[in-house]
Amino acid sequence: MRALLLVAASTAGSAWAGWCLATVYAVFSGWGIPAQRTIGMLLVVVLLRTQGRTWPWPVVWLTVLTVVVLLDPWSLLQAGFWLSFVAVGVLFAAQPPDRNRHEKKYRHAGLRLLREQAVLGLALAPLTLLLFGQISVVGLLVNLWAIPWVTLVVTPLSMLGALWPPLWQLAVSGVTAMIWLLEVMAAWPVAVLYFAQPAWWAAVAGVLGCLWLAMPWGWRWRLLGLPLVMPMLWWQPATPAWGQFDLLALDVGGRAVLVRTQHHSLLFDAGPRWSEHVDAGERTVVPVLRALGVDLSAHMISHADSDHAGGAPSVQQAFPQSQGLGAGGVPCQAGQSWRWDGVHFQVLHPLPIGPGGRAVHTASNASSCVLQVESLAGQRALLSGDIEARQERALIRAGADVRAQVLLVPHHGSTTSSSAAWIEAVQPVIAIAQAGYRNRFGHPAPAVVERYQRAGVDWVATPTCGAAWWRSTQPDQVQCERAHRRRYWSTLSP
Repeated sequence: MRALLLVAASTAGSAWAGWCLATVYAVFSGWGIPAQRTIGMLLVVVLLRTQGRTWPWPVVWLTVLTVVVLLDPWSLLQAGFWLSFVAVGVLFAAQPPDRNRHEKKYRHAGLRLLREQAVLGLALAPLTLLLFGQISVVGLLVNLWAIPWVTLVVTPLSMLGALWPPLWQLAVSGVTAMIWLLEVMAAWPVAVLYFAQPAWWAAVAGVLGCLWLAMPWGWRWRLLGLPLVMPMLWWQPATPAWGQFDLLALDVGGRAVLVRTQHHSLLFDAGPRWSEHVDAGERTVVPVLRALGVDLSAHMISHADSDHAGGAPSVQQAFPQSQGLGAGGVPCQAGQSWRWDGVHFQVLHPLPIGPGGRAVHTASNASSCVLQVESLAGQRALLSGDIEARQERALIRAGADVRAQVLLVPHHGSTTSSSAAWIEAVQPVIAIAQAGYRNRFGHPAPAVVERYQRAGVDWVATPTCGAAWWRSTQPDQVQCERAHRRRYWSTLSP
């Protein structure tokens, strides 16, 4: 009996020592949601074993999940929370009933890792689509080598570096090599699949279908989950009817406007560049286009200023088939026009004032493209770039028909544009100003806002509205995303 007690005590001591070591590592790694989940589950298991008890895995899983949420309710808004807990739950649930037979079949560690990663990849695919708008095709292959590499090489070197700092340089080299290989694999063709953001019912069905497919049942039973997955993968948001168009003014701190017809789409400007490696195209514009299921037909960059053209390289990289216009390709010139699905597009500016009757193109606001879009029923939108009062007067003197129901306010509402004569000539019902929240230029200027309001124009600004939807079928209305998808922490009213 005494020997048994000593063995039990030593086993309990080893368990607690292992838990303490894991906790130190979790704190060392930043105490993220996955680390909290791991430490919580280990603690429950160690406590149960110390008392000679066992709980079913769902009880342990739910206990740790509840504790994490109670300690940090905001964790529910983190992608890592859902991915981490769902992954562990799936690994438990997907274990075959006959575990002894399973362990013999997958005795080799590599085969077990392959099976586990295949199950996780299938079960987490709908979550990655909902959270990130994409599904990684190379994820399974990446995890097969990245997990052992981090576990057996990077992590030990990082921990031992606390005792002998030169080892940290080896850890850095290991991470650098890993990142290089990840970038190479990410550049492979079809490394990532993009899908439109599905409706909630299609998303729920897709999650249930993939979980069903991951369960340890026979293939005939698993295949019953496929019909649940299909709506999520085939989902496409509704597009305008033939002869109509939609306009989406994004809230990116600069200019970025999406115009969609039934089968085509045009991006007018691509937002600002914030640093050498970060721009609105990559962070906002491209994800929005992916979520809407847009296959971009063309992108027109009004002029070369960073707040309009900064995101253009990212957009071009994401949609290489997109035709470049303006500063992004074929220069704009008044008179250019085309039709998409019954909708008329016409360039009004720059005017042909140069030698030989050609437009003069510079990098200044004066060379901005101005695009007018007209539905088959005659509703118009005017996208005015950064033209200023002088160009406004030139368009009016040239006899251009600039009337439009909705006007993208020139130069973000600067005092150098939106003259009274321009507002009278356009006669807009709605004016939309795209500008950064509390930007250093003070756009839109209070005097300009008052000028539009005095003319009876409904004023909409993206810092308070968020992304603004306008549809040619409802020319007197604008849908503000900040109001349509209000969050309780939002303090700005549309």
